[in-house]
Amino acid sequence: MACSLQGVRSGFRSVNKFCVSTKLTNFRSYYLYSPEPFHPLPDRLPQKNTAEEAVQVIQSGFRVFVHGAAATPVPLIEALCQHGLKAGLRNVELLHIHTEGPGTYNKPEYEGIFRSNSLFLAANARKAVMDGRADVIPVFLCEIPLLFRENKIPLDVALISITPPDKHGFCSLGPSVDCTRAAIQNAKYIIGMANRHLPRTIGDGIIHQSHVDTIVECDYPLHELKKGELSPEELKIGKLIAEHLVEDGATLQMGIGSIPDAVLAQLNDHKDLGVHSEMFSDGVVELVENGCITNAKKNIETGSIISSFAVGTKKLYDFMDDNPFVEMCDVSFTNSTAVICQNPKVTAINSCIEVDLTGQVCADSIGEKMYSGFGGQIDFIRGAALGLDGRGKPIIAMPSTTKRGESKIVNMLKNGSGVVTTRAHVHYIVTEYGIAYLFGKNIRQRAYELIRLAHPDHRERLEKEAFERMKCMPSP
Repeated sequence: MACSLQGVRSGFRSVNKFCVSTKLTNFRSYYLYSPEPFHPLPDRLPQKNTAEEAVQVIQSGFRVFVHGAAATPVPLIEALCQHGLKAGLRNVELLHIHTEGPGTYNKPEYEGIFRSNSLFLAANARKAVMDGRADVIPVFLCEIPLLFRENKIPLDVALISITPPDKHGFCSLGPSVDCTRAAIQNAKYIIGMANRHLPRTIGDGIIHQSHVDTIVECDYPLHELKKGELSPEELKIGKLIAEHLVEDGATLQMGIGSIPDAVLAQLNDHKDLGVHSEMFSDGVVELVENGCITNAKKNIETGSIISSFAVGTKKLYDFMDDNPFVEMCDVSFTNSTAVICQNPKVTAINSCIEVDLTGQVCADSIGEKMYSGFGGQIDFIRGAALGLDGRGKPIIAMPSTTKRGESKIVNMLKNGSGVVTTRAHVHYIVTEYGIAYLFGKNIRQRAYELIRLAHPDHRERLEKEAFERMKCMPSP
């Protein structure tokens, strides 16, 4: 592989391990050691290659970061999978948050070639994890960047999506900055898929082309997440939260899914709402267009929507493109409890898989089967609870039953289930049957409040199980 200044990486990266040149030392200067992607490196331009050519640098035993969410670079992934087969690669680790697309590397025929290691599990990786062919790391979303910045997980290569360089040579990470900024600061080699469909976003996701080793020009439609039809139960939950828990001037955090969508759909009569969230979707756009979201009352980045990634439809991506009203930031900032708690009336709305009668919240697994991850739930549950104005509202919301009619409020979590939000962290629990406030309540009182929120078909059984467990009746 030809080498010149291409072989010099910033900061601790020093000399590119894929190239050897005795002349590299002649190019070294103070300015070439900055890992800051905003900083243009003098006289350095990326190579332009096809996807097939670009991934040739990846060798057996490498650890490769893969850009996730809506920015998942599927053409690069597919080229890498083919390279893995043709070159006979072994033990290449792919590290990522949830990725969209088929997740080809997780298919059984790639066992031994690639091993996926999820920092937040997606549907395309669950089967591989259950079969023992892939891994998952339990980690708070806010702490993922530390894994790279403190070199706990060194990165050889980063596969990322970027916008084409502008007239100054700057590219954007688009709708997914999250932990990717930390990855590109620390990876030894960066392959950027320049995609004209990627929205150019403002904030921490700017990288100068001089930090990219190889650019692959690509025309690939973004991954879209269509809004599903909300159930009557979800609409009821949204109405309860909107009418009783979201105040005018509140700073909102929403997870992904139908429950946050249901809440957003009910907020069109609210005023001066702000958004500081690890992610957002289409529901926010309508509230901006209707004048409900102004960000005027926020203390942190007043006037701007703050987020770290976004997944939705083309309408959302068009809204984000070159829009100074939206700042996409490093997740260590968006999800820092020290930052979150400074905003007014922080209202954190998250969902879960099940809750036991003491208030333990499982959100990452179904029994022993890993389903998703910690994500930002506890970051914002804690940030809202610590709100400096004393008016934060940490909310866990869910329908009372699964689609199969099983109660999501249970005496004890399923065997093997993980606790994401502990019973000491939990404050508000909401189902279609009402709102329970658990903070400061003892176990007997919590059981009473939660049984009240359960589906009527399950309340008698839960009362009996609670009595057997506590040796007394649940009561207020």
